[in-house]
Amino acid sequence: MPISGLGLLVLLFVLAFAFGAYRIIRTIKPFIVNAVVGLLGLLLLAWLGFGVEITPLVVLVVAIGGIPGAILVVLLAYLGIGFEPATVIALLAAI
Repeated sequence: MPISGLGLLVLLFVLAFAFGAYRIIRTIKPFIVNAVVGLLGLLLLAWLGFGVEITPLVVLVVAIGGIPGAILVVLLAYLGIGFEPATVIALLAAI
């Protein structure tokens, strides 16, 4: 059975879409792994008594930094420098 021009065009479109989706997922995968491992580290540190409020900013820092990012967030929150609800609200209000 021969393939028509439209069928070939649809096949090429589907292959291009699949290849693009694969490249995007391959690029984002390390950030997802870092975020999961970092959040598990945050939960472990919270269980040990070093809790921090989880906000979108905290998730972003942990997603990029992984375990070192989680330790940085907890350390800064423990020292009172950042990542406390009042600090985050003040920073957002200043923007």
